[in-house]
Amino acid sequence: MFMKKIVILFLFVFAAVSYSQTKYFIYFKDKGVNKTQTLSKSSLLYIEAVNSLSERSIARRKKSMGNNFITYEDLPVRKDYINELKDLGVKIIWELKWFNAVSAYLTSEQKSQVLKLKYVNKIEPVKTITYIRPNNSVSRQSLYKSTAISGFNYGPSYTQDELIKIPEVQAKGIDGNGVIIGLLDSGFRWKTHESLKARKVIAEYDFVFDDSITANQDSVIIDPDSGKVINIGDIPGQDTHGTNVFSIIGGFKQGEIIGPAFNASYILAKTEDERSESHIEEDNYARALIWMDSLGVDITSSSLGYSQFDDPTEDYTYADMNGKTAIVTKAAEMAFQRGILTMTSAGNEGNQKWHYIVAPADGFNTIAVGAVNSDNIVAGFSSRGPTFDGRIKPDVVAQGVDVYHADPYDSAAYSSGDGTSYAAPLASGTAALLLSTYPYLTNVQTRDILLRTAGNFYTPNNDRGYGLVSAAKAISFPNLENVNGEYILHKIFLSFNKINPATVVLNYSAVGSAVSQLNMNYDGKLKYNASLPDFADSKRVEFYFTFSDSSGANFREPSNVNYYFNYGDLLVKTLDNSTAELPFIDDVLDQNRPNPFSGITKIRFNSAGNENAKIIIYNILGKKIKNLYNGISQAGINTVYWDGTTGAGVQAASGIYIYTLNLNGKFYSRKMVYVK
Repeated sequence: MFMKKIVILFLFVFAAVSYSQTKYFIYFKDKGVNKTQTLSKSSLLYIEAVNSLSERSIARRKKSMGNNFITYEDLPVRKDYINELKDLGVKIIWELKWFNAVSAYLTSEQKSQVLKLKYVNKIEPVKTITYIRPNNSVSRQSLYKSTAISGFNYGPSYTQDELIKIPEVQAKGIDGNGVIIGLLDSGFRWKTHESLKARKVIAEYDFVFDDSITANQDSVIIDPDSGKVINIGDIPGQDTHGTNVFSIIGGFKQGEIIGPAFNASYILAKTEDERSESHIEEDNYARALIWMDSLGVDITSSSLGYSQFDDPTEDYTYADMNGKTAIVTKAAEMAFQRGILTMTSAGNEGNQKWHYIVAPADGFNTIAVGAVNSDNIVAGFSSRGPTFDGRIKPDVVAQGVDVYHADPYDSAAYSSGDGTSYAAPLASGTAALLLSTYPYLTNVQTRDILLRTAGNFYTPNNDRGYGLVSAAKAISFPNLENVNGEYILHKIFLSFNKINPATVVLNYSAVGSAVSQLNMNYDGKLKYNASLPDFADSKRVEFYFTFSDSSGANFREPSNVNYYFNYGDLLVKTLDNSTAELPFIDDVLDQNRPNPFSGITKIRFNSAGNENAKIIIYNILGKKIKNLYNGISQAGINTVYWDGTTGAGVQAASGIYIYTLNLNGKFYSRKMVYVK
């Protein structure tokens, strides 16, 4: 009875505090240097920023950022500003250097005081996030197939793994080793479950209670000296969702579950506070990403999402799903800029009023993962695109229906459930296998290969994005490594058996030059490589492979088109043979070909000749992207090309675009899809 009174009293006090105080982001005006100043590498601020990063974090950043791997955002928040806030009685929750801000609870009086400080730029309320929870979690009764292809017995997890070709890759000894994956979720009961207790967890932190325990903590925490209630711990079951997710990507138990990246290393961040109606706060998420970055994480995966809340003032609207509004989206994008591959659930809003993807899935570079069933049919609950600014979302899909996972309530039991939160770890595990195979890949390359090898890359849509991910296709796609200015091309031929290594030849040519050949080096196990000669920067280099099998049969890959890359760029693309001259779809303005496109697309229009012609490209919101053509037409077919660049000379974002033709005052228009 005494305990109940204490708990009730605490709940009343907690409610009173919540009523009188609101959590805010306090943004500062500076960091002691101007944002536009060139950072001095000998300055104390720069040195402090470098010292906050592990050697692995620095190495990962250098892969993507070069030697200028510290930016203004990485400089620490000024301590004198923080100390002055503390002198005003403000309790700082988290320092968020990427945003030059802190989070803190403020009374209305404190808010007024803080706003008057000359170094404070603005104050914004911290909003709440909902976890993207599965629709159900039930015992799995369906039949399953195990396989010996990799030497593992996948048990019921075979279906979800085989759909994205995990066993075929694991059969080659690729299991995520060497990759660090960060999971942001509700908590992790990993130390007791048979499929997780032997996983390589290198760090874990609870951003709710500010300690290192990510599993559920006691329901009531009492100060042993005073006997007073200090805190109400986790609600029952808070750590179940994160445990499920962890087992899907990294679990290992023969005959039950084999996660795609079971041999990767993991960083676990508990960021959700379920005590307040399943809401989590933005600052926990952002602070967790900053922490993971400092430890050298390679890939982050989360099941967080914004939609609408009970309090309308806390809503993020669909208009905010633009890649640059929500704090969690901006944090994920900052992490990507620092070389981290960021992945997240698309959301379970497909059948709901909201319908669309939820932040941080709206990020420009963050990979949003939708859900399909075991027949590769999009689940009704899977959130749809586009983003508010017209970009295609989700980016990819994986199985999110009847996904097998550990049962946190029994150390030797398993169950299954639905949700994009269960599709995300499967796609993230696929990314880990690719990076484990080729550790030198940047996050930009890894993202591009995942999308480019997905099931419908050339026909993306806002239900399934660029399609079902494939671990086998991803590791088989050719990729480039820059070693001290020398470009090395790497290739695995996973879909071919009994290749004669001595016959594998790289056939390449710069545009306008004859085809040259190079015999490819073989590592004796799986991989081939060849060092390329120098070309002029931005010169397009096309290539294909030829080889024979043990019976003497000859092969070409690709079979009827070429791979290509622009020298100086690490992204390899595939030429589409749909650029061939075909009859017009319309008498005047033709549909661009290829469509969708990733490199260059051809736009044709018919003219009587000597007419004023202008072609302009707009994004889906009607904003002008580029004046593509302005001149006098010739009689017959006129052809122009667009390479995906804006009028400013930078690459446009992936998404839907509209091109218009003004021909002697008459207007024609069509849509096209650009895949960056």
